[in-house]
Amino acid sequence: MAMIWTPEDIAREQVRRQAAGMTAQQVQRAVDTAVVRVRETLEELRSPAPRGEFAADPQELADRWAALLTEWRRVAAHLAASAGVYDGDLDKTGCAWAREREERRTTALRDHAARMQRRQDERDELSAEVRVGAAAGRRVRAVAARTGLTPHEVLAQLAERVSVDDDGAVSVTRFTPGRTAVTSEER
Repeated sequence: MAMIWTPEDIAREQVRRQAAGMTAQQVQRAVDTAVVRVRETLEELRSPAPRGEFAADPQELADRWAALLTEWRRVAAHLAASAGVYDGDLDKTGCAWAREREERRTTALRDHAARMQRRQDERDELSAEVRVGAAAGRRVRAVAARTGLTPHEVLAQLAERVSVDDDGAVSVTRFTPGRTAVTSEER
């Protein structure tokens, strides 16, 4: 599955949530903290043996802090222009990014569901070799010859129309096999 969230996406969402109700002074402290963390992560990237929280993936952490710093600075600039406290609903840029993230999330979930459905459909498919008696085989071949289908296609169309009632009786509604088979009810 492709990654749908970039470090910038994660930072924008995180800062939008954390900044809610913050004053310009509080946002500036967050900017200052992010500056320090960016410097620390860059220093750690240059060190020969990463330690502590940097050990897992120092580049990922550095990218995350750089993205957070960028977003905190953007929020600080937004607050400088609007005064008061940060309200994500009044941040047009933040709202636009949130909508884009939600659209990507919805698309990713829809695509994932479609992939899962295709996998389930593949598991549910049945491939079988069927031996029918001589008389039934001649009838199936005759239908196939008249319709331009293979005997396998005729049997597959027949199987698609099988229904079972509550008592377990099996039946098939009337239909005319073909490239687009038509049932008697559809005529």
